[in-house]
This record gives sequence, C-alpha cells and structure tokens, in this order.
Amino acid sequence: MAIAPILSWEGLGLIQGSGWLFQDLDINIAPRDRLALIGRNGAGKTTLLKLIAGSVDADKGTRSVQPGTRVVTLEQDPFFTGFDTLLDFAIHGDDAPPRHEVESIADQLGIDLSREAKSASGGERRRAALCRALASEPDLLLLDEPTNHLDLAAIDWLESWLQRYNGAFVVISHDRTFLTRLTNATLWLDRGSMRRRDIGFGGYEAWENEVYAEEERAAQKLDAKLKIEAHWLERGVTARRKRNQGRLAKLWEMRAQRAAMMGPQGAAKLAVVADDSKTKSVIVAEHVTKTFGTGEAARTVIKDFNLRIQRGDRIGIVGSNGSGKTTLLKLLIGELQPDSGTVTRAATLDATVIDQQRSRMSPEMRIRDVLAEGGDWIDVVGVRKHIQGYLKDFLFDPGLVEAKVGTLSGGERSRLLFAREFARTSNLLVLDEPTNDLDLETLDLLQEVIADYNGTVLIVSHDRDFLDRTVNVTLGLDGTGHIDVIAGGYADWEAKRRQRTASGKAKAKESANTAAPPPPRKGKLSYKDQRDYELLPKRIEELEAAIARDEAAMADPALYTRDPAKFASLTAAIDKSRGEKEAAEERWLELAELVEG
Repeated sequence: MAIAPILSWEGLGLIQGSGWLFQDLDINIAPRDRLALIGRNGAGKTTLLKLIAGSVDADKGTRSVQPGTRVVTLEQDPFFTGFDTLLDFAIHGDDAPPRHEVESIADQLGIDLSREAKSASGGERRRAALCRALASEPDLLLLDEPTNHLDLAAIDWLESWLQRYNGAFVVISHDRTFLTRLTNATLWLDRGSMRRRDIGFGGYEAWENEVYAEEERAAQKLDAKLKIEAHWLERGVTARRKRNQGRLAKLWEMRAQRAAMMGPQGAAKLAVVADDSKTKSVIVAEHVTKTFGTGEAARTVIKDFNLRIQRGDRIGIVGSNGSGKTTLLKLLIGELQPDSGTVTRAATLDATVIDQQRSRMSPEMRIRDVLAEGGDWIDVVGVRKHIQGYLKDFLFDPGLVEAKVGTLSGGERSRLLFAREFARTSNLLVLDEPTNDLDLETLDLLQEVIADYNGTVLIVSHDRDFLDRTVNVTLGLDGTGHIDVIAGGYADWEAKRRQRTASGKAKAKESANTAAPPPPRKGKLSYKDQRDYELLPKRIEELEAAIARDEAAMADPALYTRDPAKFASLTAAIDKSRGEKEAAEERWLELAELVEG
C-alpha cells in the first residue's frame, strides 16, 4: 500500500524573466523521505525549496500539505539584521521554538547564543540557524547547504542528528559524503524538468551517466541538435570520466610517493629522499611554534611543527573551527611570523589566494568587467582568449557577458571568481573553503583545474570527498598544537585518528584490567544494568567495525551499477548499525553516570 505524501506539488510552474524556470513539475514527499535535491548552479534549486516551503508563489500548479504538517526551512543565508544576539534570532516570531530546546541544541553544537549577531562569524550564524530549525520539531525539514561554514565536528554532529530524525527532509548540498550517508532518494533538477529515482546520492553518478549517455546517443541520431541545448555533452561524459580516472590514478601515485617519504611512526617531518629534493622544496617549516595570548590565557595553536612542501604537492588542511587552520595557512604563505622556528619559502614563489570573500565583485559589475575590465579578451596564464570562449570553459552561457554579478547565484559567483583568479600566472594556489555554494558539476571542474595546475596547492576545506579527490598530503589539526601529517586525503587522516582512538581504548582497558577491582556498589545497578555496562563497550566496537566495513564496500564507484541490490542492502545495514551504535552509546553513558555516582 502506497504511503500518502505529507506534501505534494502537481503541475508546478514558475516564470522567471521571459520564460519558464520550471514547468509541469510533480513532487511528492513521503513522511520518511530523505531527498537529495541535485542540479547545476542557477537551475533553481533554492527557488524550488522555497516553493516547497510555500514562501514563494508559483505561476501554476497545486500545492497540497497534509493537515498538521510542520515545514521548517534552514536557509542558505539567514537574515540576521535587526537582532541583537544570536539567541534573539533563534527564538523570534510567533512560530519560534521553545527557548530551552534551542539552548539544548546550542550546547551540543558548542555555540554561545549570547554573542552579538552583527559580529558573529559565518560558522556561528550557521549554528544559530541550525538551533532554530532543529528545535522547531519539523515534520519536513528543508536544508539549503547545511554544511556551509561548519567544521568537521559540527558536520558529524548534524549527520548523527539527521540519522535519528523521524521526519522527512530535502537537502541541497555540495558535500558528497554528507549526501551519500544520509539520503535514500534523489530529485534531479535538470533544464527545467524534474527526475526522481529512489536511490540515495551514492547511486546518483551512475544514474547521471546513464541519462547523459542516452541523451548523447539521441543527440547523434538527431544530428547533434541536443548538444546545442546541453553544452556539457560536448565534453563527452565517457571521455570526462576517463580523464578523471587518469587524474585519480596520478593522485594515488603522488600519495604513494609521499608515503615513502614519511619519517618513522608517521613523524610530522617529511624526510628528504634525494639530494636534489631541496631544490624542489617551495616551503620548508622547521620547529614552528605559534602562541596567542600571554600568561594563563596563552594558547599554543601550532607546536614544534615540521614540514617540507615539494613543488607540485597538493596539501589539504583540516580541523575543527578554532583549531588553527587559518593560522597555519598564514604561517606557510608568510602572512604571519612564528614565535619560534622558521618558515623558508622559495624566492620565486608567486601565490594566487582565493578566499571565501566575494565582496570585491560588486553586484552592479558586469561579467565582462570582472573578467576583462570591460573588454573582449582575457590573458589566461599568458595565452590570449576571447571572453566568451573562456566563459564556456567555466560552464557559463557565453551570452552572459553583459549580465550583472547581482543576477548570479552564490555558486555562479564562486565560479566567476575562479574564472578570474585561475587566469593569473602563479606557482602557488591557496584555496580557503573553495567548495561553499558550488554545484557538483562545478566541483568536478574545480578538481580538474587543480589536477592540471602546474604549481603547488594549499587547500583549507571541510569537504571530505573533495579532499579525497584532490590532495596528496593532509595536515590534521586537533586544537592542542599537534598536527598530523598524513600521505593521502581526509579518509586516510580519519583512519589514522580511528586507529589512535582504538589504541587508546585498548591501553585504557589493559590498565583497568590490571587495576584493583572497585568495591561493589550495592543498590546502584540491577543485574541487567550491570551486564549492559560490562558488555556494551564491546558491542559498540563491533558496530563501529561493521560500519567501517560496509562503508569501505560502498566506496566502490561501480557498485550501484554492478549490483544495485547489494548497494541498497549495504545502505540499510549502515543506517541500522549507526542507529544501534547511537542507542548503545547513550545507554552506556547513562549507566556510567550511575556507576560514578
């Protein structure tokens, strides 16, 4: 028996400018749907989310909502003007959530809601918006780029919350790992039409390949007319995938070379493998330490750090907010000086820095003004190109040369910024959170540009999948001043952390076994409680191992195409194991409090 939707649109249509942005879309959202909303920048994903929420009126179609359904939206850029503090924003309005619920989530997210709203960072504002949305007890949660400005710890927390959440959600996100772990169906907004398939995002790429390959065959039969409408087909889906596979093979080779250069026990200093390696080094950090504050308030964010960055390296920097990522980046490129130690940079180093700020591109400027100072030609790494052809390289319609920057979506502005900065000649590329607001196709393009870049690349990012596809060395900061240096991407760093955690647990267990047993506590635990207290740690380890095993199996990009049934069973098994693990951890913590009491 089919489950009745909690919200639906029939024949949805919206006019934008002189034509239809959407026409005749049918959308049905069931009570437990976890939907990934996919589409290129400018396709109308955010607008569609607003139509689903009912905050924008359509030009045609019928919207139906099951009585009593509470629909809550987490906007990409919430409006904080007029609020004194983050708490004022989180509890304003007639539909505000209870204050105690907001404060409970704030404690879990580690955000001080008494902070002034006007001086709060992007990450703090994002957390405040999450507190308001999640505390509102939604039946349908609409999430527009929820991981933007969040650090890895906050993303992990949000993933855990959504796995326990009993309602439905629709999410727009560039974070492939986030989407793969959480979604069970995909809505693909493509050239004004909507496709739906009941597979999580993990199967999206195979589905996309099927659709594009079929369209390419149809285009050939129709004398290639479709290629005029869909310019991305000109690149050839199959050819692009082969290029990407070649780039990944090259990246794995670079990682293997870096792993061979590591010192014993994974020491931070990368050893020299040949006498001429010093001539290849572009940045050398030796015994670098950086402390902020004095006296009791002093905090060391970088401690005795050693690193030799070779020409052509792709370095990823990860860690929680406040752990020192930006400080490390500034030390490496020379914007900060260390308190002790030295950072030596090659005399020929010429950096292009692309940060998160787009304020330099005024909304009133034309695309032509941004790229070519009002002209028709642009110098791209010393080669003269016509601006329209260059726009096409960055997935823009060449006819947009006269368009104002203010008419572009957030992701399109990022793409325009990349187009401008990548045209400049440099041998060091510095990217600070480059993936915010990008669609998946632009992420693929950015990965290609980084892979083909002839110089050295430094990347600060919370996007786990992006790092796994682009970097050969990961610098992981834990906030204590220690920095892990790992040959590989985010997944390699995460595996190292899990190994270290497991080793610490084993040592603690060994120490507990050799210590004298504590005196019995009468009347504190029942027999069942005592058994749970003793057995749950082992069960949690078993569940962690099962999750890791199944996630490793799902990492095979061809799995969905080869064996969709196995893909579905692995997805269900991971969801079940994560739920059991969360419940087991909560139960053990409750019992531990009783024992300690």
